Amino acid sequence: MRFVAAVVLGISLSGGVVLSGAAQSGMPSGPARIQAEAGFELDRPGIAVPRFTIRVHEDGTGSYQAEEVSGPADGGTVHYASAKHIDRAMSMTPATVSKIFKTARELNYFDMNCNSKAKNLANTGKKTLRYTGPDGSGSCVYNYSDSKEVQMLTNVFLSIAYTMDEGRRLEFLHRYDRLGLDAEMTAMEDSVKAGRALELNTIEPVLASIVKDMAVMERVRQRAAKLLEMARNSNL
Repeated sequence: MRFVAAVVLGISLSGGVVLSGAAQSGMPSGPARIQAEAGFELDRPGIAVPRFTIRVHEDGTGSYQAEEVSGPADGGTVHYASAKHIDRAMSMTPATVSKIFKTARELNYFDMNCNSKAKNLANTGKKTLRYTGPDGSGSCVYNYSDSKEVQMLTNVFLSIAYTMDEGRRLEFLHRYDRLGLDAEMTAMEDSVKAGRALELNTIEPVLASIVKDMAVMERVRQRAAKLLEMARNSNL
């Protein structure tokens, strides 16, 4: 007991100081470096997912949080019986992460006025870009931006959100309406080809479960397998 206590206290029985593991290895014992974080928010009442937020850290980790409204199942869109809050962790590919942070820094960490001054623009929702990090911070709010860089980032984040939402639709249909997967998977495939769906790796588990389910139509499983391969290759 005396020996254990001495080690815990960092004092040897001979009176010398026992160095901790960090001190012996020369590793710093201070707080870890704070990671930069970039984010995007959309607030657009009247649609199935009227509000969502995507946050991404420079190591690729992040989250997708959204509010999904209640409503009947119609128009090919899955609505749940009651309003639903979504909070899911994400891991994004290095290429997308690099694009987001490179552009954020080129735009002075979004410390700018990014809203267009043009008149009579359609309201496509209140959008917010944010950046916080040891090198700076800022945010800008817009409906539409004349900046090509802001437009590019907007499309990136919207395409990621589309993939996250589509993952939930595929999951729902796989559980409750396997026949409905045919049209939904075709639409997903078309969206990927058009660049409207990014970061397929975020829905790998859903795609994999469809591929393995022999009760699902063969052509649906083939499409899911193709998307799953694309998702896995994007992580290489």
